[in-house]
Amino acid sequence: MQLQQLAYFVAVAETRHFTQAAERMRVAQPSLSKQIKTLEAELGAPLFSRARGNVTLTPAGEALLPLARRMLADADTARREVAELAGLRRGRVRLGATPSLCAGLMADALARFHRAYPGIELLVEEGGSRDLVRALARGQLDLALIIMPLQSDDPALVTEEILRENLVVVSPSSSRVRKPYLRIQELRGQPMVMFRRGYDLREATLGACRQAGFEPRFAVEGGEMDAVLRFVEAGLGIALVPSMVLDGRPGLTGTPLAPPGLRRTIAIAHRKDVEPTRAAQAFRATLLFFLAEAAHEGSLPEGVELLPGGQAGRP
Repeated sequence: MQLQQLAYFVAVAETRHFTQAAERMRVAQPSLSKQIKTLEAELGAPLFSRARGNVTLTPAGEALLPLARRMLADADTARREVAELAGLRRGRVRLGATPSLCAGLMADALARFHRAYPGIELLVEEGGSRDLVRALARGQLDLALIIMPLQSDDPALVTEEILRENLVVVSPSSSRVRKPYLRIQELRGQPMVMFRRGYDLREATLGACRQAGFEPRFAVEGGEMDAVLRFVEAGLGIALVPSMVLDGRPGLTGTPLAPPGLRRTIAIAHRKDVEPTRAAQAFRATLLFFLAEAAHEGSLPEGVELLPGGQAGRP
């Protein structure tokens, strides 16, 4: 079994079309088909069902696909790690982060890393915490900033809790909300702007409302962070968001929930079975130093607290 065969297999599995897969891999279609047949012979089972022009995965193909993706990702990591032995003059860091972090702290941390290591390519994937955990498991990310705690079916990850942030009720600055705090019960019957399904903040909002004994009323649902904030600013409803995303948004006001409030913990994570590359380790160190420096200077966003795990980079 060769890595090239696995790459061809993944390309066909993702496109469900031999010709399109050959174009993606920049190889002649007969050559790709021959390699797939060789792989099937070596494994002793067909990987694709070819019927009336439709290409679908067989049970053997379904079982192989996640393993093939991980093997290809690990091989790519190994190549880059060897290339980095000459020093951090080149390489790549694949980082995942939630939208609230991308809109807040991450830009300054990424800029600092880029100044220190200009030859390192930065690839940032923005998404919900559960999506990022799955991307880590598939080997598509080196590091991710995720929301704790992990779900019971999450793969084995190494996590280090670094930040805790408050969730606030966001409303238009022109609204009549002038209280220092809101009780979660006061959201009953209020039109709410809700994140898409599978989004961590959606689950946090639903959980808090249900614990208070009511179902929230949705005015609009299905958005990502930027869309939700714009909908709130337009007066469609209120939403529960991390306090840090309100920096630089004068059209919005965040009202904390009455003590003990709602908070969430952010951790930096990587796969337990794969050591991060030197470039990824350098980014982690840069991020922790940046956060510790910001906490020391009092420049962390309001409602954000540095945890002991994040103090490893304290200046």
